[in-house]
Amino acid sequence: MTVRLMDFYADWCGPCKTQDPILEELEADYEHVSFEKIDVDENQDVANQYSVRSLPTLIVENDDGVVDRFVGVTQREDIESALKDAGA
Repeated sequence: MTVRLMDFYADWCGPCKTQDPILEELEADYEHVSFEKIDVDENQDVANQYSVRSLPTLIVENDDGVVDRFVGVTQREDIESALKDAGA
């Protein structure tokens, strides 16, 4: 099963910069998960498709669709739990 984590961010977003180190740690530990950074200023169509209204927004998805979504800075434990629920 394919699992991916989409990180919706913007360069001007302070909380997004706080989220980055947490995601970098997870990316190192979950090599089989696809981590995608999506700049909402450059990819408004994708942000609209996923109804992203606040930043940062993290969406965990697998072959069946969206498993979980987080708005605001999210702790590692919560993201890890969602990745496991998605099949990672």
